[in-house]
Amino acid sequence: MKKIWSAVTVVLLTAVSAGVIVYGSSVSDRKIDTSGKQTYAWPLATCSTEDTITHVFAQTFAEEVERLSGGEMEIQVYPQSTLGGDRELMESCKDGDIPFVVQSPAPQVSFMPELCVFDTPCVFDDIEEARAAIDDPEFFSVIQGIYEDAGYQILGMADQCFRVMTSSEPFTGMESFKGQKIRTMENTYHIQFWNAVGASPTPMTFSEVYIGLQQGTIDAQENAYELIVSAKLYEQQEVLVQTNAVPDYITLIVSDDFFRDLDKEQQQIVREAAAIAQEKARESADERREQREEELAAEGMEIVEIDQQTWEEMQEACQPVYENIRKQAGDELVDLYMGVE
Repeated sequence: MKKIWSAVTVVLLTAVSAGVIVYGSSVSDRKIDTSGKQTYAWPLATCSTEDTITHVFAQTFAEEVERLSGGEMEIQVYPQSTLGGDRELMESCKDGDIPFVVQSPAPQVSFMPELCVFDTPCVFDDIEEARAAIDDPEFFSVIQGIYEDAGYQILGMADQCFRVMTSSEPFTGMESFKGQKIRTMENTYHIQFWNAVGASPTPMTFSEVYIGLQQGTIDAQENAYELIVSAKLYEQQEVLVQTNAVPDYITLIVSDDFFRDLDKEQQQIVREAAAIAQEKARESADERREQREEELAAEGMEIVEIDQQTWEEMQEACQPVYENIRKQAGDELVDLYMGVE
């Protein structure tokens, strides 16, 4: 936690330099003074760079909180792991030291195992179906309960559209997956999915992907359009396959204790700001996906759309993965997510 407390010191020094009164011995003590006024800019942390949908989500939320409160509530966004890595942020968020966090649900699975439901592959034909599924009041209510039981509140979910595959091999159907050494996240269910379709998944940190492709350690990788462009993977890959197996979700969460300490009006402002930010992030994701696809095509990449037969074969291959996710997340949650009656 040394990195967290060092970063928190930066937060406090920033508040002091801005002429804000700070008091108390820990961040959780420095929320609101006795008059009900905020006494420092509440930190919101992410592990993403500023040129991402994650940052759009976070920054829009902060701006809307300030606007809706007439400047009486202020949030400072700290991107790029300034306040710690994903796990550190989850721990500090629960304690209220860093009250707001925007991140993928993937690292949250170790805290809330049921969230593996978001790793269920090949469920949705398009991103709007995925958004409708997570916005469903019944589904969201169950998810909210999971977060609350773990010490958080979930305020909203955006996305970077779907994760897609890039390769240097032509794609003609299911046979094209066979044997390809594809980089994946270190995620149990992502690995199971790629094994199910016949590929050879290789967990690897993203910082190693470009060199891995260059040296032939891996043949392919899968990620959101944003990262494919920003990392210039088109320099090593010739084909983009719209596998669209898993949406690349982004969550906005807040410490449950911190949120409950806010008065009703402040809670309403936070929720309204989150809804606005979620919509803005989704709109930005759609716009940027189209832009990134055009950029990749301009760089010479072939964009391949999965045909219906291949999609159905992928879903059939995923049946063992679905069963494993059901064991972890429970039938009710999985059925709600997949739209099973």
